[in-house]
Parts: sequence; structure tokens; C-alpha cells
Amino acid sequence: MNVLGQDQLSEEDGARKTLAHVLPIVTFLGLMALVPLLELLGFVVENDEMFPWYRHAPEQWIYPLQVIVCLLLIKQYWRSYDFTPFRGMIVAALMGVIGILAWILPGYLFNKMNMDEGWWKFFGFTAREGGFNPGQLVSPDTSTYWLLVTLRFLRMVIVVAIIEEVFWRGFLMRYFLDKDGDYWQQPFGKFSYKTYCLITFLFMVVHSPADYFGAFIYGSIAYWVAVHTKSLAACIFMHSVANLLLGCYVMFTGEYGYW
Repeated sequence: MNVLGQDQLSEEDGARKTLAHVLPIVTFLGLMALVPLLELLGFVVENDEMFPWYRHAPEQWIYPLQVIVCLLLIKQYWRSYDFTPFRGMIVAALMGVIGILAWILPGYLFNKMNMDEGWWKFFGFTAREGGFNPGQLVSPDTSTYWLLVTLRFLRMVIVVAIIEEVFWRGFLMRYFLDKDGDYWQQPFGKFSYKTYCLITFLFMVVHSPADYFGAFIYGSIAYWVAVHTKSLAACIFMHSVANLLLGCYVMFTGEYGYW
């Protein structure tokens, strides 16, 4: 593949390449939507003494299922992703640190300064409640607990980093540049104010309102990394570093709302 552009693809190959970039994240989000759907259908129950664990904590089996299914999809379509050139990794790691600090700092200050809820919650200054707590199901001193934690980190650091960057930067940046033509002919990392605004806005709104500010800052930095390095691998590495740090922060503070 040409790293600054794309070789001419047949219509069939182009469709397969698009599917490879879109299907994993659609599958991931579809499985995530199972939790509220099961709640709506009455499958999820609060009483953990009368009902089995998979009914009062469905995320404990849905999230591992996400990992397995999405890893299989990544393996299936691996050759369709253009990771090269492998450069800018140090810059990407540094931007990952900066991006995740911007994401968690407002929540940290909210707790540290004993702030009250207010309009500033839309900038991340709010309590992080709920989320994925592996201790909800098993005791932290069991091997099952650490298996759940390991799967959670695998989900964040590997699966999420790959499928999100493959979609947001690998596909959508190109698609918005030429959605009515052959967008796979667009070079990776080509700058456009239109694509920056659209992608950063969409990346922001798919997160919860409390994460809007952090998502906007992170999305802006990730877009810059794509333009600066012209490397999908660098974008994925940035995302992996950021999610690894976030996972460590959650484990250290117990603020599972970030998960």
C-alpha cells in the first residue's frame, strides 16, 4: 500500500475494506447496547440472592463477550488495515498521557475540592458513579476477580484502541473528505477543518455528557497525531497508552464510573 495514498481498489475490495473498518465498532456498540436492552426487557434484576449472577450483573459477561467477538473480527480483517508507517510513537505516547490527564483531571478536582454539582459538570466536574466494578461479582482476593480485571484491560488497551482508531481515524477521516467518491484514495492523516470538526464533534457526543470536555480535548489531540504522524499505528498506540493509564487510575481510586 502507498502510505500517502491508496492503491486503486475494485468496488468489491473497497466495500470489504469499508466493512473491515466499520463492522468491529458496530458490533462492539451493539453488544454494549445489550445491557440497557436487557434492563428494558426485565432480564436484569437487583436481587443477587434470589437470581444468578448473570441476571443482576449482565455486564460481567457481556464485556468479556465483546472482547472475544471483537478480537475475532480484528483477526479476520487484519490485512485490511494500513498500520504503516510505524513512526511518531514517542509523540503518540506523550499525547496519550496529556489526553487522558485532560479527561480525568476535572473529576479528580471535583472530588479533591468537595465541589457541588452544577453547570460545570459538562466540563467533567462531577462524581463518577456506576461503571464496571469487578468486585460487584466476586471478592478481590480471588483469581476470578483478576481474570475479570485482565479482560477489562484487554478490552480497553487492545480492542477499544484498535477498533476506535481504525474507525475514527482510519475510515471516517477519509470518508468525510470524499464520501461521494472513492474515499479510499484519500491519504491517511490529510488535514481538513471539515473533517476535524465533524469527527471531533461525533467522537464527543458518543460519550456521556460528563465526558464531553475530555472527549473533545482527546479527540482534538488524536486528530493532530493522525495529521502529524500520518500513522494509524501511532493513533492506536496513543489510545492504548491513554486507556492503560485510565485503567490504572480506576483501579487505584475505585472510580469505576470511568469504565
